[in-house]
Amino acid sequence: MAKKIKTPSLIKSAGNKVKVIAEIFGKVNSNTNELSIAHMTSPEGWVEPGQCPDFNEYTVVLRGTLKVKTKEKEYDISEGQAILVEKGEWVQYSTPYPEGASYIAVCKPAFSPDTVHRDATSSFKD
Repeated sequence: MAKKIKTPSLIKSAGNKVKVIAEIFGKVNSNTNELSIAHMTSPEGWVEPGQCPDFNEYTVVLRGTLKVKTKEKEYDISEGQAILVEKGEWVQYSTPYPEGASYIAVCKPAFSPDTVHRDATSSFKD
């Protein structure tokens, strides 16, 4: 059966600054466990704790540049580019550049605070 999504749900973000997370599909907005889709808007200077999630995360940048740091490498993902971070891989996302970033994140299975596994030594709060 088709399910129309009228509006996204705003989800509280982790990190040093406020990032807008508008969940379109996921555990909160559509009661979807298979995957989540959210539109993220991060300001300049935002950084979140590192994490080692139990889900694949597919990210497409719509505007600005998203910095993606893994244990092996750092990537700058700019407008029109995308990145896949596979489950079990340590990753840290940030937007250190002047315009911040707007991007779509798809998590499979759906994002959950219980499965993101944020770094315990971080000073950031969920």
